[in-house]
Amino acid sequence: MDAPAEGPPTLRDQVIDALRSIYDPEIPVNIYELGLVYEVGVSDSNAVQVRMTLTSPACPVAGSLPPEVEEKIRALPGVTECAVEVVWDPPWNPGMMTEAARLELNLT
Repeated sequence: MDAPAEGPPTLRDQVIDALRSIYDPEIPVNIYELGLVYEVGVSDSNAVQVRMTLTSPACPVAGSLPPEVEEKIRALPGVTECAVEVVWDPPWNPGMMTEAARLELNLT
């Protein structure tokens, strides 16, 4: 996982914290720890790009979760733009969860 930040949190750190506040409604773990977020990028102009997936293409929140992610990120001070891309490759699997998520779900 990410190393502890030195000094004040970067915008990327703040984005990750925002992602950790969003939960999959069917699994009581946030989307970042679930491994649904594949990439977080922040440009020099503070435009944020997120590549993420869902637990399955038939996920019931496919229409609402990506806009929620975008809304939370756009609300962060300093963010100039936000684009959320949902991708299906690689397909999500439970092995992508962090150790903390596995412990939360008693999967260790």
